[in-house]
Amino acid sequence: MFHVVLYHPEIPPNTGNIMRLCANTATSLHLIHPLGFTLDDRSLRRAGLDYREWADVIEHQTLDDFLREAVPSRLVAFTRSAAQTHTEVAFAPGDALLFGPESDGLPAEELGRPEIWAQIRIPMVARSRSLNLSNAVAIALYEALRQQGFPGLIGEGK
Repeated sequence: MFHVVLYHPEIPPNTGNIMRLCANTATSLHLIHPLGFTLDDRSLRRAGLDYREWADVIEHQTLDDFLREAVPSRLVAFTRSAAQTHTEVAFAPGDALLFGPESDGLPAEELGRPEIWAQIRIPMVARSRSLNLSNAVAIALYEALRQQGFPGLIGEGK
């Protein structure tokens, strides 16, 4: 239904946690190279637990490769500098949620791409620089899924 796109992810446990999130929500996870680790990294495996086998993880050499191969409906970039918040956007099936590297977020040249449909942020206090990447992805993805009625997902005990 949705695509989570990590542009140059750097920290293996964050990607492992996101991999687990994507496996549990039937969401494709796209990794844009270069990565700050290898997919057999021990800390990535530990964070992802046994969900790696259930996760749909696709590697792409560039963001252009992702756009050409995955053909998302719209590209939504998450950046701390956006004016619009994640709850002000109407997500649609096929949207790709794009997140930058942990150290400095999406670079200006990527944020300026014409393929980006919207730039949005997750609200924080003014003194904050960023949220943990796996937390930010979880917040964004669950808002998108909530707006669609959590398709294909069930609650505990059902």
